[in-house]
Amino acid sequence: MADPAQDAPRRRFFDLRAGAPTLIGIGSRFEGTLEVQGPMSLGGTIVGHGRVAGPVSIAQDAHWQGNVHAHSAVVAGRVTGDMTIETKLEISKSAVIRGRVRAHVVAIADGAIVEGEISVTGSQPIIHFEEKRAPRTDPGG
Repeated sequence: MADPAQDAPRRRFFDLRAGAPTLIGIGSRFEGTLEVQGPMSLGGTIVGHGRVAGPVSIAQDAHWQGNVHAHSAVVAGRVTGDMTIETKLEISKSAVIRGRVRAHVVAIADGAIVEGEISVTGSQPIIHFEEKRAPRTDPGG
């Protein structure tokens, strides 16, 4: 019997969560402590610490200034602060992270910049890859 999970199209893990994400769009700015119960997409700027119970997507032109704790993350923009990711962290080639990074699985594209210590809590070593698709700049899609 075929496994339906193997027949399903491959998608970014951000796309697998149901429900609309919390969106801080391009040109928007949020200051303060942020708590999100589901997925989140950042296209603008956050100044402050945040906890995201679902996946977080940080677009190429976005900037998060503060510590980030999330279930999973895809970073194409900038993070100035520490990141604690419970499962998988994907760092795109356009990403610049200045702070400590801790995640169960870390995948980093050639050309990405991480200025700080990277700690992998899972058994896999850091996965290095060549990014073949353009990073998403649309924080909602």
